[in-house]
Amino acid sequence: MQLAIPQAPRRVPLSKVPGAIARLLRVLAMGLVLMAALGAGASALGRFVVEEQGFLSRAQELEGRVAAMTLPPRGEREGAEAKLEVLYAVDKVQYSASGVRTHAEYAEGLAPGALVTLLVDPRVPDKPREAAYVRSRAQALGLVPWGLGLGALVAVGLFARELRRTLRAELEPLRKGMLVWLTPDGPLPESRREVLFPATFRKQEQTLAVRARLSPGRAPVRNGEKVLAAVLSSLPGQARVIDEELARALGWVR
Repeated sequence: MQLAIPQAPRRVPLSKVPGAIARLLRVLAMGLVLMAALGAGASALGRFVVEEQGFLSRAQELEGRVAAMTLPPRGEREGAEAKLEVLYAVDKVQYSASGVRTHAEYAEGLAPGALVTLLVDPRVPDKPREAAYVRSRAQALGLVPWGLGLGALVAVGLFARELRRTLRAELEPLRKGMLVWLTPDGPLPESRREVLFPATFRKQEQTLAVRARLSPGRAPVRNGEKVLAAVLSSLPGQARVIDEELARALGWVR
């Protein structure tokens, strides 16, 4: 095979690189799936925040009495939850409710018969909540929109970085890289997947080691035991093997 490779920077359209568009589409598909998952999570969290805000706007503050309580073990109460069984009245109707969550550190100071402040939604009077517990959670929920915005920015940034990394890995070595003859450390593995293998090349009296990348099922351009590859100073330790199909597609063969 006689090669006629232009000097860098070379014109390398993405459509001419075998398999590059398929790999780019996979990255795009993964990004869209990630965005959809994040969107679904954000939507569910947003509905929860709206429901909590609606409860706080409708709830009436009432007093109830502790009938019983369930506390975590003594050494595990810091930051943990306890559950109360409470008795209370709404419009002269007596109610009893169990499983009312509160802070364990607060509940350990209570005893049966102690008064507690409850918030009760008139629409659902049989599901009271302990007031201090609900209000402390509401303060944390106020940070949710900021957290969602920050999470969206991080997700977009990660997606853009991965997209840029994929494009760079596919094109930059071919466009701007130095072409060298690599000496593989051993026989090239046969695989239907992308092959990575250790190799070395000579540059200014130095022997440099790289991890070379060969597209799946492709025959590299050879010179005896050596294979042609592109290396880029901004991607140290990496090399992009030039296969025969790629060389022909880019017009690098006489």
